[in-house]
Amino acid sequence: MRTPDGRDEKCSVGLSVTILGDRWTLLILREALLGTTRFVDFQGNLGIGPDMLSERLAALVECGVLTRKPYRVAGQRTRSEYHLTPAGRQLHVVIGALQQWGDRHLPRREGPTLIRRARRTDRPVHVAFVDDQGYEIPVTEVDIIAMCG
Repeated sequence: MRTPDGRDEKCSVGLSVTILGDRWTLLILREALLGTTRFVDFQGNLGIGPDMLSERLAALVECGVLTRKPYRVAGQRTRSEYHLTPAGRQLHVVIGALQQWGDRHLPRREGPTLIRRARRTDRPVHVAFVDDQGYEIPVTEVDIIAMCG
């Protein structure tokens, strides 16, 4: 498979990092998962420069993580909103795993910035390895078998 810049990438981890692996992209995804859709809100929430934000949003649209939809406020020009695609919503697990790791290994004195709960039960949830029968497997019990070079 080819990366957005035309290089061949033989491993899905490498390809994913090529698309998602910078700080701003991950923070944009966090904001999108929290419901942010408008450029000005992404920019205000993150403190990112407009050129960098435009570049990252365009890349996320190009790779199918976000879709762009026009909207217009009365008296203003048409602008774009950005919404997560089904593939983008699946990145909730990735962002959740990063936060979970940070909360455990780099804890803030004030505590976690986000808490995830199951909608139906309101019980706390966490990211974990789960086998094909639904059982959680401790990370120390998971073997990695390389299938890419």
